[in-house]
Amino acid sequence: MQYEPIKRSLGRVFTKSIFLRKTLYILLDLLLLRTWHVKKAIKKIAPSLPEDASVLDAGSGFGQYTWRISSLYNGWRIKAIDINKEQVEDCNYFIAETGRAERIRFETGDLTLLNDTELYDFILTVDVMEHIEKDELVFTNFYKSLKNNGILMISTPSDQGGSDVHDHEDHSFIDEHVRDGYSTDEIKQKLISAGFRTVHAHYTYGPAGSISWILSMKYPVKMVNKSYLFFIILPLYYLVVFPLSFFLNIIDLNFRIKKGTGLLVIAYK
Repeated sequence: MQYEPIKRSLGRVFTKSIFLRKTLYILLDLLLLRTWHVKKAIKKIAPSLPEDASVLDAGSGFGQYTWRISSLYNGWRIKAIDINKEQVEDCNYFIAETGRAERIRFETGDLTLLNDTELYDFILTVDVMEHIEKDELVFTNFYKSLKNNGILMISTPSDQGGSDVHDHEDHSFIDEHVRDGYSTDEIKQKLISAGFRTVHAHYTYGPAGSISWILSMKYPVKMVNKSYLFFIILPLYYLVVFPLSFFLNIIDLNFRIKKGTGLLVIAYK
């Protein structure tokens, strides 16, 4: 399933105005369960970070996490990197128009070539590592880029059905993924090998969250891949489906998950 063409189409629609981009961010916050887990985790670690923390959004995409972080923590200075030049330009325009350019900047870059040294208190990377073949190199780059006692947070699919892969014969739901997901032991070992002293990893997207993902993301993406005409009926579809997905997301966020299709990882330098 090709996901990037859909993202480009969404970008063309929602980046045409400041209002539409803010609307996109609100919709992503509501629909994407991973956003719920990431925001909850950031709130837990935020008190341990400086009030003027230097932050890297590694693989910033539409820029929704940079925007959310900058809204919650006015003192944080954020650098956001993405390999997509068009998205970076759109994000910089939006940030300039909303008056946050003094503390936020977007840059085009490749995380395998990241060569910053002890610049960041906090690095966030969401739905990125499953796209990068040289993950161990990127983990090492993250380690070098963090200040002492800095924190890395990763959200990525797990090997328990992440990318909609449940056995050896399945293929990733997203064609652009280079790996189906990590086990907790694998990603912990890779991060420790990169130099991190402490690594915590727990599952997200348990039974309730997985159903929510199927309803709110998998089915709509499959429909739009068949024909962009399905964009027309998506508002009606979400009007019916969203209340159930919202309830399932609450369950996933607030109950302990023994196994799930997502991973949230926090590593300390």
